[in-house]
Parts: sequence; C-alpha cells; structure tokens
Amino acid sequence: MNPAQPIKVAIIGASGYAGEDLVRLLLGHPHADLVSVTSRQYAGQTLARVFPRYSHYPRAKALGFSEPSAESISKQAEVVFLALPHGVAAEYAIPLLQFGCRVIDLSADFRVKSASVYKEFYAHDHPAPDLLETSVYGLPEVNRAAIKNASLVACPGCYPTSILLPTLPLLRSQLIKSTGIIADSLSGVSGAGRKLELDYLFAECNESMRPYGVPKHRHLSEIEQELSLAAGGPVVIQFTPHLIPVTRGILTTLYLAPSEHFADETAAEKLNKQIAECYEAAYGNEPFIRVLEGKALPDTKNVIGTNFLEIAWRLDPRTGRLIVMSAEDNIIKGTSGQAIQCFNMMCGFPETAGLI
Repeated sequence: MNPAQPIKVAIIGASGYAGEDLVRLLLGHPHADLVSVTSRQYAGQTLARVFPRYSHYPRAKALGFSEPSAESISKQAEVVFLALPHGVAAEYAIPLLQFGCRVIDLSADFRVKSASVYKEFYAHDHPAPDLLETSVYGLPEVNRAAIKNASLVACPGCYPTSILLPTLPLLRSQLIKSTGIIADSLSGVSGAGRKLELDYLFAECNESMRPYGVPKHRHLSEIEQELSLAAGGPVVIQFTPHLIPVTRGILTTLYLAPSEHFADETAAEKLNKQIAECYEAAYGNEPFIRVLEGKALPDTKNVIGTNFLEIAWRLDPRTGRLIVMSAEDNIIKGTSGQAIQCFNMMCGFPETAGLI
C-alpha cells in the first residue's frame, strides 16, 4: 500500500456502537477513504440520516448503507473492518481474504488460537479454524511488528485490553507471580452492544450495579491465552465483570502477588522502583498509554472519548499484594480506536492518525 494515497476502507456491520464509532473515526481520518458501509437494517439510507451527528461530513450525506456482500466490497475497498457478532464475522473474513483484502476483525472469531478453546467458551465450532494460525492478535503495544504485515488482525476485547496492558509487562519482567491473579472490572452498558434486551434497558440498568458472566466470562479465553504466552506457561485467573449505570468506560482493578515479599519499607521502595522502571520501559514511548504518577488514580472521565488507557498501582503492605488499576473507553481503546490504531500500523501511517 502507498502511504501517500488514502486507503479505501469499508465497514461491514456499521450500525452497532463499535461500527458507529468506526464511521466517525474513518470519516475524520486524514488517510482513509470510507467507500462502503453495510447494515441490513439501514440498507438504502445515508450515513447522515442514520447518524445525524455526522451530517457535517460531505461523505456522510453521499454514502449510503448497503447489504453486505464480500465480493462487492472487495472490488471497492483495500481494508475491511468487521464490526459483527462472533460467528458471523468469520463468514465474511474468509471470502474477503480470498479476494485480496486485508481484514481487521472486531469480533472474537480470530482472537483465540485454539479451535477447541473457542468452542469451549463460545459454545459452537469455529467457523474458520484454518485462519487461526495466520491471524494476529491486535494489541498494538504488544504485537506491533506482527500487526504491520498482517492480512487478518483480531482486535482484542475491551476487558482483555484493560487487563493485559497493565499485567503483561509485569509478567514478562517476572515482577509478579503467574498464579493467584484476580481481576475485577466495571463496564458501561454500551459494552453489551446495541440491542434490545431486558437486562440492558434504561430502567433495568439505571441505579443498578451487578456482576455477570460469573465465573467464566468469554473474554477469559483470550486473557489467559495472552498471559500464558507472556509467562511461558499456563496462567489461570479469576475474573469478574460488573455492569454499572454509565454509557461508556471500563475500570479494572487487578490483585497481583509480587514475586518477592516487601516486608519492610526498603523492600517496598525497591519494588516500587522496579515496577516504575518496568512500565517506563514498556510504555514510556507509547502514544496512548498514560502511567500515572504521585497520588493520581485511573478515572474513566479522563479517558472517555479517547484512545488512551491509564494505569496506576499501589503496594499493600498489609496483604503483601500489588494492586494495579486501569481505565479506558470500552468503545474506543477497547474496540474501534484500537482497530484504527492497527489500521495505521498496517498501512504505514502515523500511529496516532485519526485518533488525536
């Protein structure tokens, strides 16, 4: 691809929350030309009519939703974003790759490398197991080199992003044990997607907080896969997601066991320094990771509407545990923004293009 020329892109499944945000980001992207958007529900209607907030973009007034067709889209676009449910995305990925398109998948279809693990967590056979070997897990800060040359990128889930980015550097540096990891995450209602279900109606979610997906949320499959790769052996964690009455945002708290005890102040200071150096080495030059200093703690209000993820930590001498916290916008850094970050890498654009 010639980075000097805008890349023609398409979105299959552009009417959900992730798809809508992709539309916004690509309409404003300096190096992307959005040529096709699909939605069976809105076929025949323009982007401006379905998403009036984008009507100030000339392209939004001219571009209409169409029925999804891999063959038709492959004749228009070089890169295709799949903002579809798991199990459905693979049906389009297969022919699009055959037609020569590069595919960025926002579903779970290609995140897990084992077809048997996929079946265990998603309760059906994998629709394209042969593609699992070639797909690249699209965590930009971790797999940058592989993403650049990939034909099929599997963007991570929102919860995994909030858990993996704070934990992977610590595991790789052997500052924490790979056992006894506990993750508690709080998510806004948009994480469930744009759908009509009783549990996600305003009257059901407002003034209410509740856990769900206990004890085996689907995202555990990719979280444990990536942690195991970093640790060099099997990692099993305890993960509990919670639904909270906000629209966007994820706040994750991790409870980790340091590899060495910090029984006194000197040991604690040494460990704090090692953690700070570890995060500086991993993320000091990353454009979308903020490692907080001093008394600052992650806060969703500081990342909503952005592609940033905040990280902070505290040592607890009473329990001997390391507490690490992160905050992100689940729809942007957790979904569409991260997909754009991968797109920029794949096409040779500045990584921040269209995101800052």
